This record gives sequence, C-alpha cells and structure tokens, in this order.
Amino acid sequence: MELGKFASDENLSYISASRTQPRLLFSNAHTCFSRVFDAGDYFGIMQVEEVDEEEEGDEEMEEELKKKPNPGNEPCFKVIVTSENGLQASNPNSVFLVDHAWTYRVEHARQQLLHVPGLLHRMTNLMGIDFHGEIPDEGSIEQVLQEMWKYNQTYQLSQGTAEEKVPVWYIMDEFGSRIQHSDQPSFATAPLFYMPQQIAYTVLWPLRDLETGDEVTRDYAYGETDRLIRKCVLLPWVPTEVLDVNCFTPEPSDEYYQAILAENKEKLPVAINPPLYDKDKVFKVFTDIQQVLHNLTHPRFVFTDNEGEADILYNFSHFKDYRKLSEERPEVMLNQFPCENLLTVKDCLASISRRAGGPDGPRWLPRTFNLQTELPQFISYFQQRDRRGEDNHWICKPWNLARSLDTHITNSLNNIIRHRESSPKVVCKYIENPVLFHREDVGMVKFDIRYIVLLRSIKPLKLYIYDVFWLRFSNRAFSLDDLDDYEKHFTVMNYAPGVTLKQVHCEEFIPLFEKQYPEYPWATVQANICKAFAELFQVASAKPAPLGICDYPSSRAIYAVDLMLKWDTSRDGKRIMQPQILEVNFNPDCDRACKYHPTFFNDVFSTLFLDETDNCHVTCIV
Repeated sequence: MELGKFASDENLSYISASRTQPRLLFSNAHTCFSRVFDAGDYFGIMQVEEVDEEEEGDEEMEEELKKKPNPGNEPCFKVIVTSENGLQASNPNSVFLVDHAWTYRVEHARQQLLHVPGLLHRMTNLMGIDFHGEIPDEGSIEQVLQEMWKYNQTYQLSQGTAEEKVPVWYIMDEFGSRIQHSDQPSFATAPLFYMPQQIAYTVLWPLRDLETGDEVTRDYAYGETDRLIRKCVLLPWVPTEVLDVNCFTPEPSDEYYQAILAENKEKLPVAINPPLYDKDKVFKVFTDIQQVLHNLTHPRFVFTDNEGEADILYNFSHFKDYRKLSEERPEVMLNQFPCENLLTVKDCLASISRRAGGPDGPRWLPRTFNLQTELPQFISYFQQRDRRGEDNHWICKPWNLARSLDTHITNSLNNIIRHRESSPKVVCKYIENPVLFHREDVGMVKFDIRYIVLLRSIKPLKLYIYDVFWLRFSNRAFSLDDLDDYEKHFTVMNYAPGVTLKQVHCEEFIPLFEKQYPEYPWATVQANICKAFAELFQVASAKPAPLGICDYPSSRAIYAVDLMLKWDTSRDGKRIMQPQILEVNFNPDCDRACKYHPTFFNDVFSTLFLDETDNCHVTCIV
C-alpha cells in the first residue's frame, strides 16, 4: 500500500486529531500522489494459535501469547515483514497507505450496519464474530457495536459547521486492523485526508530498520507517557482493574484555572466603580443578535451601528479584552462576564460545582468526570459500581458543544475510554431513574426543562429567573435500552431534521404535571430548582477570577440552564424529585421566548440594565 511521493511539505496541512493521537494529515497534491496498494509485497499476516495449557511447549512463546493484546475475539493475527531485504526507515519508499474499511459517525453506525450491503459481514469477519447469515440480525450488530471500540480510530475536522466538526470514526482494512500494539512500536500511523478525492487513508511508516520476520506494531496509546494513564488507555485491549485508585475528584489547582484563562485569551478588567447613569437616560445598544434587533422595543433603548458610541454591547460572540474596555470605557455595559466559561463549559461547570458538595459533589449535579484529567478516577468508580451491581449507564459529552452534538449514552467502559481520543469530553452519570411525563400519544417519556437565568451582578450577587420556562420531551417511551435511539434518550428535537417537536407551554404543563404527581406541587419543585441555581452561582462567584466569575460591575448576562428531575431519597427517607443541572448555555436561542412572549427582551433589558423588575415576569432568587 505504497504512498508514492508527496509533492512537498507545502501541500500538507495539519489539524489536531486529538491531544493524544497523531495529527491528521491533509494532502492537497494533485499530481504527485499515487495510490499503490502493494502491502502484499512487503508484509504478511500471520495467524497465531493459542498454546494449550496442558501441552508442553516453548515457555517463552506461551508467555508471549498470554500477553497478546490482539483486538477482538480469536483467532489472533500478527503482521510481519516478509520482504527479503527487510525495510529501511530512511528509504523514502518505506511509506505505505492503509485503506479504511468503514468510516462513519457514531450516531449512524447501527443504521449503516443494517443497510449498507456487505458491511456487517465484513466487520464480523474482521472482528472474529460468528455471523453466517445474509440478513443483518440485531445480535450480530450489537456485537459489532461493542467490539468496534477495539478497532476504531478517529479524527476531527477543524472547519465547517458544528455538525461537520463532530468526530469521524474509522476502522482500517483487514491489514491495518491486524497490526498489534507495542510499547516499543516498530511503525507509526497517522490518518491522511486526500483533498482531491475527499477520501481518508492511514499512512504507515517504519520507525527503525526491520528485517524479514520482524513484527509490524504500533502504539495504541500514542503520546501517553504517564504509566497509569497508559494503563487506562490500553484497558480495551489489556483488561485490568484500577480499583486501588481513589475515585475522589478534588478541585483542580489554581494554576489549572490560570491556564484556562490564558487559553481563552481573556484579559481581566481593572477594578472600576459601579457606573452611575441619569434616571431617564436612553441607552444606545450595539448588537449583532437578530432576536434582540427584532424584539427589543423598550423606549429607553435605541440601536446604534457605531460600536464606539454604544452604552451597551450585546454581542453574540465572546468578548475578550475586558482590560482595555475597563480602562478606556468603564461606563459601557455588556452582556457577559469575565470567566463565565466556568459555568458554560462542562468540565469547568463540574469543577466549580463540587465546591457545593462533599466527595461526590452536590446532589443537583450528576456525578461527572473530566476524561482528560480524571480518567483513572472514573475507571475506578465505574469498576467499583460494576462490582456492587449498581447501574453503570453514562453519558459522554464534549466540553463545549450544544444541541446534543457528539453526545453518546453507553454502559460500555471501552466505548467511554476510546471517546476520550476524539475530542475533550466529560462523562456524567446517566439519569437512570428520571421523573417522567405521560404523553397520551407515546407514554411515559423523558423531559427536560430550560430556565432563563439573569445575572445582574456578582457583588452583591443578584440573580433572577424568568417566570416562563421551556420544556422539551422525548418522542418515545423511556427505557434503559436502545441507547443509540435519539428520540428515546434525547429531548433536543428542534434541531433534528424530520423529527417531531412536542411543545407544551409551561402554563399548560404545570396542571398536567400536578395531575400526574399530585403529591409534588410544582411550587415546591421549582423552589428546589431555584435553590440549586442559587448554590451554583454562589460557588461560581465565591472565588476571585480566574477561579470564579469575575466581579465586573459593568457586566450583565442571561444564561439558559437545562435540567432534569430524578427520583431520589431525602435524608429522612422520603421519595423526592431532585433537580439535576445538565448544562449552562451562554447566549441561548430565545426564538420560542420571543415568539410566545413578545416582551421577553424588554423584560430582560429592563432587569439587567435598568435594574427595574416591576411587570418584567422575573423572580429574584438571590
């Protein structure tokens, strides 16, 4: 599978495949790239049979076979160099192409196995799964969906829409998939995307000179140097236990938050006095948000196209240079706070929320682990739950994507470990016992609730909720199976093409809810929700920036907080509905709010910028 010659380095560009994986190579060369698949001239695939324990044999061979990390079931295969002259690492022709047998996104995997002719048969053969029929069956598909995490490789595009940036997974062909792991690999691999054909391959090249009969190996944990992390990353191929690791997840160090600030390129403001304005001042608003432009009609706000003369900056994108603004125009208000990413990015949300709880965190936050920094703790926790026979369904989420993109539910430890390679992710305990809502057309379904939270100031902390909340429902009855069934396990239907969106206004929802759960009046449920919000913002602002949200007197903000309710038991043994905060969103989509409540942005602006809340449909919770 020879790569031929690249034209020059300027025809190659690089984007990160992950923090621990080889970089994705992009080739724009049109004339100097030749696809020659000649692996058979240089390599052979050797089948290795298990040595019977009762047979006397070569002890060294037996030990070697016991340690084999071969993915999948029996038999075991290895790739060896068969070229009579071996391979020289310095030879420019010792570079090879490996084809990809299957390229997909996780959410499409089941359907492709069902409907792409020959795909299931090829995957079962490649993975050593028994399948002799012609028609795909659910059992074989489930086995492939489990085993594929021992074969998967991934890359992620850095440009395009949010949907296009969702990680791509691929399985190399039978040759590439037979290459075994070694801590001292003889070869390296990297995915290559050939632009003219819009096709991805894997590039394979030797790291040292090899002789005939030498094994072709690669490092499945490429880039990982920490021994414990390598042990965890290799767990899909080398099963082991890490129960000796303490699963407690302490708050990160101050340096961790300093690094986040530097990475975000935010410049903190200098200290200023709270700005004072004339009682009847009309504020000039500069904004690029169409919903604001079309719906803000309050007489004390007018729009301006000149950012330099604006009294209020209401931007869609994140503001960075607070220092310059505070030094030059401290009286200008804006719709965001320095360091608010501590709330809106999921790994930071988990870190700061733990300030409100004990070792397991607050009761209003699902148990959460950062897969980049807390992988051993998570594996230990997972394995301990497994030993105790406790539910082990988890939801894997990107740090900083919305609309459930690249979000997956699984009870497979291998699945979660491998997802760490695609993009930075957190893994949260999936709510296996949610409070459900009865839909007459479907049955008992999951639902989540979105509250708009208005943050007026940090010191003193002034926090409001908008009195109207929004509901989202699943389209299929809930059960802990079919984990890749989007309409059963997710509620974000307003962005899924061709999917029905069930809408119920909160005024209609409350009496329906109380009819279904007469022992749980909504006023009590909402009081507990507000208590959770208050605790969250209190801990988020308890420490100085960048360890907490910055106290900048000219900042105001609205956030959408998504939550669910789960069944829990109170300390006195009563069954309760416990709020579970799922995420906090910056600059949320307020289309439905504006559609059904035309005064929405008038209420928001009056509360945040005029500090006037009469008739604004808001409730102060702190």
